Amino acid sequence: MEKSKTLEKIVGKFSEAVIDLHSQLGYDTVIIAKSALLEVARFLKQDPELQYNYLMDLTAVDYWKRTPRFEMVYHFLSLKNKYRVRVKVPVGGAEPEVDSLTSLWPAANWYEREVYDMFGIKFKGHPDLRRILMYPEFEGHPLRKDYPIQKRQPRVGPK
Repeated sequence: MEKSKTLEKIVGKFSEAVIDLHSQLGYDTVIIAKSALLEVARFLKQDPELQYNYLMDLTAVDYWKRTPRFEMVYHFLSLKNKYRVRVKVPVGGAEPEVDSLTSLWPAANWYEREVYDMFGIKFKGHPDLRRILMYPEFEGHPLRKDYPIQKRQPRVGPK
């Protein structure tokens, strides 16, 4: 497989953190160790040849019976070069946590709060990590595969 410029540069600089990578139908994907997320994201944004200046989206996937259970998925775009890259980060443990990207892309704030609310993944260094879609008294994280769909939630009345 011929690697794109983006994948070559990531492997060249962060080879010890790269778990896997592939390019399919012109879409690059790299899976990295969570300890390298902030460094890789900063590199993608600040490298003069790449210039990934737009965080298009971030979300999580719950693989439930797999270890590690969760995977964070980030989609970056270089508006100047018209490059796209997907960065995946396996996240596990009883209290899943990954670095926040709000210091690099302020727009990550809302996305990270959504992932926290729906999946329960915490973001280290996030300026305001609290629920954004569910009410504060809501118990659990509704997009987790083991969330009990028949669970009764506490009622919240006017204050």
